[in-house]
Amino acid sequence: MRKWSLVLNSVSIGVVIVAFLRWRGNPSACPYSFRFSLELPHPFVTRSRLREILKPAPGERMLEVGPGTGYYSLDAARWVGSDGTLDVLDIQQEMLDHILRRARESSVPNIVPARGDAQELPYPDDRFDAAYLSFVLGEVPDQDAALRELRRVLKPGGRLVAGEALTDPHMVSFEKLRAGAEAAGLRFERRLGGPLGYYVRFAA
Repeated sequence: MRKWSLVLNSVSIGVVIVAFLRWRGNPSACPYSFRFSLELPHPFVTRSRLREILKPAPGERMLEVGPGTGYYSLDAARWVGSDGTLDVLDIQQEMLDHILRRARESSVPNIVPARGDAQELPYPDDRFDAAYLSFVLGEVPDQDAALRELRRVLKPGGRLVAGEALTDPHMVSFEKLRAGAEAAGLRFERRLGGPLGYYVRFAA
């Protein structure tokens, strides 16, 4: 009995490893079945560093693209206060449902979910004061399209913050991200962090 249990455990671990390697080799959204990995600490792209570079203000309307299970979302929603709004957009309904459950449990009422694709955002022009995405851009097939869309939905002077770290198998280098953002019409303002993980802020 114990032998069969060990065999089944080994097979299960093997299946998870194969699935992870396939996901790593084919950039796409993190599957909901791997959601546990999204809750691991992010030592180089922390919530406090996000707040420092994003500079959210009470009453603002912000957008988070690819929130996953909401590692940053609840804090960001609190930063803009009850008069502000955090829109969260994800391609997976399971992720949005997960965030809303957490928001209800934590009495955070100002999160607005939408299912959609970063390459074609379902929002009008000049909608947001700020937008951010962490560990997301490398999972988007057409990163240039996503950056153009983010530029489109930001108000003039609005802020875009992107976070990347080596712990992400699809990490986008700072140089590539900056080049893509500037080609989309965004202006580089600041970088926070180093080669192991960084945030970068652009202005519309």
